[in-house]
Amino acid sequence: MLQISPTQARQLFIHQQKLSGAVPAPTAANLLETVRALRCVQLDPLSVVARSHQLVLFSRVGPYALAELDQLLWRDRALFEYWAHCASIVLTEDYALHYARMRNYPSGEGVWSQRTRQWMKENAVLKRFILSRIKKHGPQLSRQLEEEGIEPRAWVSSGWTSGRNVSRMLDFLWLSGQIMVAGRQGGQKVWDLAERVLPKWTPREKLPEKEITKRAIEHSLKALGVGAEKHIKYHFVRGRYPHFAEALAGLIKEQKIRELEIKGWAGRWFIHQDVEPLLAASPSTLNAPRTTLLSPFDNLIADRARTEQMFGFDFRIEIYVPKAKRTYGYYVLPLLHGDELIGRLDPEMNRETGVLTVNAVHAEPGGKKHSGAVVAQAVQSLAQFLGAQEIRYNRKNVPAFWKKALST
Repeated sequence: MLQISPTQARQLFIHQQKLSGAVPAPTAANLLETVRALRCVQLDPLSVVARSHQLVLFSRVGPYALAELDQLLWRDRALFEYWAHCASIVLTEDYALHYARMRNYPSGEGVWSQRTRQWMKENAVLKRFILSRIKKHGPQLSRQLEEEGIEPRAWVSSGWTSGRNVSRMLDFLWLSGQIMVAGRQGGQKVWDLAERVLPKWTPREKLPEKEITKRAIEHSLKALGVGAEKHIKYHFVRGRYPHFAEALAGLIKEQKIRELEIKGWAGRWFIHQDVEPLLAASPSTLNAPRTTLLSPFDNLIADRARTEQMFGFDFRIEIYVPKAKRTYGYYVLPLLHGDELIGRLDPEMNRETGVLTVNAVHAEPGGKKHSGAVVAQAVQSLAQFLGAQEIRYNRKNVPAFWKKALST
């Protein structure tokens, strides 16, 4: 059986995540290639530094114009917003893979699915009103879709969605593929009928579940470089791999996927046939260092258990931790240097003043061996992307061996 080292596994992962080698030109075409490699880019409303999906792409192509991404989303329609492992930006060319979830939503006999089906049934009037208004008046913001005298059965939950009936119905119509995000105004979603948003070339075939799972496994494993079954299932369309064992066995039989061993790591590991040739490439192909900051929701570190195994890096988001109890900060960006995660930064961008403040810099145990210049370069690149006019460090929270390089 093919055997590789943990270092090779880690470098393959980084390579497949487009985080090594020369930084490509920040064009729309290269942004699309980046999403094609990752297969999904998670969305998150927090914008302490920038929106997460913007940071994920920045980490791979460097400072780029947001208009390039807008072109792919809202004009070319090469990308759209849907649910992958979370709310994400996904590829229109993958529409057939996501369509299975749409046409069956909400599926299953779990409490959530049954409750959702019942709530939608009881609020058929609200559903018809929303679809009719969008059809008649064109793309709409959620605030333009208030009930207007309709008295729906309220959505009840213990969270922020409780009583937000229009928002809940929009989410359910989105997940079922009837409406899509057609654009954004000041960060707010603009909704339209899916049939008016999707380009004519969108693949709309109804694929069997097993075929969808086979394709999803291939996409997931390519993005991971190498992965165990649990990693594959956790990536891309997280938790939506029906007939997984059968589909995986079929791919192995077809020799599209090969099993391998990683020295010192237990379990069955797999590699895709398109990735395997990299193992025979020159060392410089995989070991092509780059330094960059990562979003807390970056694809490289989205699987926390895998991150710890691959990098020895224990990463947890502390957004919901009381300030006094935080170890590293509110919105922490890990620092990737080569094939190591060497530190964590707690930055904050003030768009009114144009100041990027770095509240704290934390070095990992191996960080001391690296120059502070690589940290400074990564922060300067982020500042350029954000359009910051000034960088300020809280020098009380900077490791002594990096202080000289990280001066204001």
